[in-house]
Amino acid sequence: MKLITAIIKPHMLDGVRDALSKSGIKGLTVTEVKGFGRQKGHTEVYRGVEYSVDFVPKVKIEIVTDDEHVASAIASITESARTGEIGDGKIFVSDIGQAIRIRTGESDSAAL
Repeated sequence: MKLITAIIKPHMLDGVRDALSKSGIKGLTVTEVKGFGRQKGHTEVYRGVEYSVDFVPKVKIEIVTDDEHVASAIASITESARTGEIGDGKIFVSDIGQAIRIRTGESDSAAL
């Protein structure tokens, strides 16, 4: 099992969710986050005053899936979240040792 963590632009979330559903992903967790990478924030003007926005709003998507679905999930996220501009995001893949469904006690793949 793998944990796929994707950091994407907020307005891309609906497209990514739809693409993941079509690729067979059954569930995901979404969190609103802020951060910066190469983008390093940006400046905005509000009421004539320029100020710096150091942290850019993003969305973090977390998916736990079987190893055989990892490649299709990554492809779905990449294709649906890519704009070709800086700040499109990142995808991280980590190993999961065990998963347990609290309601039934099922574990590993059955718990997903």
